[in-house]
Amino acid sequence: MVYHSTRNSALCVSSAEAIAQGIAADGGLFVPASIPELSPADFDSLKGLSYAERAARLFKLYLTDFSDEELRECTKNAYESGNFETPNVQEIAKLADGSMLLELWHGPTCAFKDMALQILPHFLTRSVRKAGIDREVVILTATSGDTGKAALAGFRDVPGTRIMVFYPEDGVSSMQKRQMQTQEGKNVRVCAVKGNFDDCQNGVKAIFTDPEMQKALAQNGMQFSSANSINWGRLVPQIVYYVSAYVTMMEQGILENGQRFSLTVPTGNFGNILAAWYAKQMGVPIGHLVCASNINKVLSDFIATGVYDRNRDFHATVSPSMDILISSNLERLLYHMTHGDDAQIREWFGALKTEGRYEIPTELLHRIQAEFSGAFYDDAATKAMIGKVFAENGYLSDTHTAVGICAARAYQETASEKNPMLIASTANPYKFGAAVLEAIGGSVSDADEYTVLDRLQEKSGMQIPKALAELKTKTVRFTDSVAQDEMPAYVKQQLGI
Repeated sequence: MVYHSTRNSALCVSSAEAIAQGIAADGGLFVPASIPELSPADFDSLKGLSYAERAARLFKLYLTDFSDEELRECTKNAYESGNFETPNVQEIAKLADGSMLLELWHGPTCAFKDMALQILPHFLTRSVRKAGIDREVVILTATSGDTGKAALAGFRDVPGTRIMVFYPEDGVSSMQKRQMQTQEGKNVRVCAVKGNFDDCQNGVKAIFTDPEMQKALAQNGMQFSSANSINWGRLVPQIVYYVSAYVTMMEQGILENGQRFSLTVPTGNFGNILAAWYAKQMGVPIGHLVCASNINKVLSDFIATGVYDRNRDFHATVSPSMDILISSNLERLLYHMTHGDDAQIREWFGALKTEGRYEIPTELLHRIQAEFSGAFYDDAATKAMIGKVFAENGYLSDTHTAVGICAARAYQETASEKNPMLIASTANPYKFGAAVLEAIGGSVSDADEYTVLDRLQEKSGMQIPKALAELKTKTVRFTDSVAQDEMPAYVKQQLGI
């Protein structure tokens, strides 16, 4: 399998090179030259296997320059080393309305990002060796809350790497901030940015593609890579969990082989739902994809109108991991759906950078709408759904999952094809404790984040995750804060270049 840049189809690299580089030098994202297809017999052959065993088989389709032994070693280290609190790695829960939740948050940082970021360090270190790179790899990452902690945990003290995470100063939950600020490890660094997630992401992308910065790194025996979903090594594990979920639903008798189901994904950067689209192209019988957004509804507006416009007010919400106005992974979908028209991608995303908007043709919009629909919900609707689901069957969902449940129920009411509905559940509710506690009728007045956790546990009966409970006694290590235009200087200072 080879990979091309979305902005230069002539560029051709191996999977190891794509993972090691993270992003193409032209600013494009790496995409596979083709999408492998699975037959009904292939899906049947995955039944009865552990999550790690399924993952190793599926990774082999995309990471063809990795040996079977290497992939088994990577998946075993990521998924069978006790890092996940359930041996199944992911779980499927049923709600009172008959829909199902794909719980992706049983990893060490209590968010779906662990599904990919527990294995990315294993992929990256091997990819660097395969690509013949004899440099220290500097992981530069922007986060809207969950990626940062998951990446820090995954790369902590990994030999030959450093990791630096930037997060929006007032754009993450108090628990997310605490998780990052207390991160242990000799090779980690965390810094707040005075702005929103898009400021963080734009700053990181600019640093990645700055020739002078690249030159300075090379002179000091370093090179950049990414732990964001712009890195193919982050995205391909997300494809795996959707394929595995389908197989699990067959094993549990929820679906028959080939039976269609709908899938709702709460997403801001489009990576999580793009992974589901890749799984659909591989043969997973997903009938429709529902893109769930909060009031920062740039994606739902795009799916409805074909106009992508980031020139709008930015809202800080109770679902902060979706507080995003520039959804990077949409570029990959558009590349595939324009049949690799890199000139068109360059035009659109050049316009997004300079003018803040672009518009796609009606014919392309209709093809996207045949597979996707979008819906958005504000904080009041989000909290109301948390309370409703908890009242229905005692299930406690986080704020992002609740947005997904809102969108899924609205879609099911009007859908002409009444397929079973699976909803991606992206985080443990304790990561957003204050909003969740309020949603189920609890009080957050005069309470710090740990008192909130105690009150939430008392009211819900759900156990506080050990990883979050332990934060109370951990020392805050990182309190730096910079403006977006100060990020390059900060990176140079921290790297000593």
